[in-house]
Amino acid sequence: MKVGLFIPCYINAIYPNVGVASYRLLKSLGVDVDYPLDQTCCGQPMANAGFEDESMKLALRFDDLFREYDYIVGPSASCVAFVKENHPEILKKEGHVCQSAGKIYDICEFIHDVLKPSKIPARFPHKVSIHNSCHGVRELLISAPTELNISYYNKLRDLLNLVEGIEVFEPSHIDECCGFGGMFAVEEQAVSVCMGRDKVKDHIATGAEYIVGADSSCLMHMQGVIKREHLPIQIIHIVEILASQS
Repeated sequence: MKVGLFIPCYINAIYPNVGVASYRLLKSLGVDVDYPLDQTCCGQPMANAGFEDESMKLALRFDDLFREYDYIVGPSASCVAFVKENHPEILKKEGHVCQSAGKIYDICEFIHDVLKPSKIPARFPHKVSIHNSCHGVRELLISAPTELNISYYNKLRDLLNLVEGIEVFEPSHIDECCGFGGMFAVEEQAVSVCMGRDKVKDHIATGAEYIVGADSSCLMHMQGVIKREHLPIQIIHIVEILASQS
């Protein structure tokens, strides 16, 4: 099983520690993982801004770059969901059959559903509150969307429960949007900030020291609220916890 590690552009530029932790985590779990060089954006920002056709070349490049891998794994539910849900239709316009969509996974989804480890050699003696990002919940089904009225599950929680010393909580509104939404945060700034503030306060109410999630974009948005208002909580990507040394 050969895995290609997909590191989204904003993680590479702003949170490179998340990319490093992703690679280290997969290696610690015995995965034959490779990081293909010269990766570019998957095209999500262009498509979300209404310029989907301009993301065509990026989608073609992505499909070619990861063609030889059995699995594609990335630490971003939103970017993974874009490749999975949008690349096939984008590439169809060029008469190209997308090979990536059927084998791409968010890293937590991959570990939970494919690797299925019984333990993870990590230790994190802190209280954390899980942030369920919209793409992860409603497109990748990493946790159960409340509107489906089905039995609740959460793959992030399952993985975190394998970490020594951790205390895991979830906010009262477990899958309410944080207000980032990519272009939404730019076009509807005031609403986005209000949603972010409400979400952070919901996490703080759990008594957690950290907000933990699988999307650095959501975490970045909430981190902005936390820093501006000097709130008593921090953010951390889940792979940084799962890759922490025991």
